[in-house]
Amino acid sequence: MSLLVPLYVHPAEDPGAWARLIRAADRTHAVVLNPASGPGPRPDPAYRAAADALRAAGARLLGYVDSAYGARTAAETTAEFLRHRDWYGVDGCFLDRSSPSGEGLRACRRLVRSMRRLGAGTVVLNPGVHPDPGYLRLADLVVTFEGHWSTYVSSFSRPGWTFRHPPDRFCHLVYGVPEPLTGLAVRTARERGAAIAGPVTGDLPNPWTEPTPALQPDGGR
Repeated sequence: MSLLVPLYVHPAEDPGAWARLIRAADRTHAVVLNPASGPGPRPDPAYRAAADALRAAGARLLGYVDSAYGARTAAETTAEFLRHRDWYGVDGCFLDRSSPSGEGLRACRRLVRSMRRLGAGTVVLNPGVHPDPGYLRLADLVVTFEGHWSTYVSSFSRPGWTFRHPPDRFCHLVYGVPEPLTGLAVRTARERGAAIAGPVTGDLPNPWTEPTPALQPDGGR
């Protein structure tokens, strides 16, 4: 399935959420691991066990790294990816809060190249908005919307340049979705040119504490 699944709750805190995700791992596009707003200072055995189970179930794993919109150094961000790689065996990187501006393109290009040399087979950029089109040349997937369902249905707009790229290069992460509407959220993303989606029912400050209901056998409908 075309579902990107960030799950930002500790496996010991909610083992049931992780068990549900592991059972549905073959229906994900990728799962984002985020032990401590990044890999944390040391390996976490509970996360390592969860990562092993997800990998065995067929999931692609991405390590969460915060770019702070380009304010963090390349050394900091690549070091965090390396810890994700070495501790949890991730397949790639989810670069959160990546810069959307044209001024940040050169630095992001260098960073992505470094991560690929270090073994990142998949790189996802999350500016959360439509960025400069040049970012599409750097990443495998770009999150061009992250926000509340009410905003998504009322004020989403799609720039013309996105129509020149295939839908599987775009992802929409939508939180605050009423559970009966999570299937609709996936279909809406497809209609808006994003083949990958991540609708969740949670809300701020951390909407990502439960797997998306869209992973259920009925697609959350």
